[in-house]
Amino acid sequence: MQYLHIMTLLQVITYVGIFVFALTGAFKARSVKMDIFGGIVLAFVTAYGGGTLRDVLIGVRLVNWVNDNIALILVFAGTAFTFLLKENVNRFKRTIFYTDAIGLGLFTAWGIEVALRNGLNDIYSLVMGVITATFGGLIADILCNAIPNLLKKGELYATACAVGGGIYLLLKHIPLEYNINLAVCVIVVVGIRIYSKRKRLMLPDI
Repeated sequence: MQYLHIMTLLQVITYVGIFVFALTGAFKARSVKMDIFGGIVLAFVTAYGGGTLRDVLIGVRLVNWVNDNIALILVFAGTAFTFLLKENVNRFKRTIFYTDAIGLGLFTAWGIEVALRNGLNDIYSLVMGVITATFGGLIADILCNAIPNLLKKGELYATACAVGGGIYLLLKHIPLEYNINLAVCVIVVVGIRIYSKRKRLMLPDI
């Protein structure tokens, strides 16, 4: 019963994260004045890029979005919602930031859980969680001809995922409800993203 509960929650996380990242990708497309096709491509890449790379690296036979019509519909829905908005995209910069931060937290936990269930140890599962959360956005930024947020100097990005994911893994060794672990992971990731933006926290230069 506990296993079924966790699997159902994982499916919900997947769909919420896909929709949130699809919104983020579509908003990016609007910000660089792409058409609707470009918006769909960016929404798809942002939502699926990290998870696809994770599945390839750990040897999953079918990547996560194949044969999942609901997930595909969510990408189209996120793109359509974004392009139906008539307001200037600059007015939604804060929305983009928060949806991206929430997506980072959700996908970090999801990526870790998928990796653990495929036999990876905690350290490599954490790496896969960070990849799941960040590499879709990295690919989308490259398609927008921009230096990816993941790589440029600025607020803590992948670091937020790594810290949130590390806490998530630690909490798994404590007999807590799975949804509590998930909530803590998301709150930590979002909290670090907000705090680092407000306080201009960043990693030192190389």
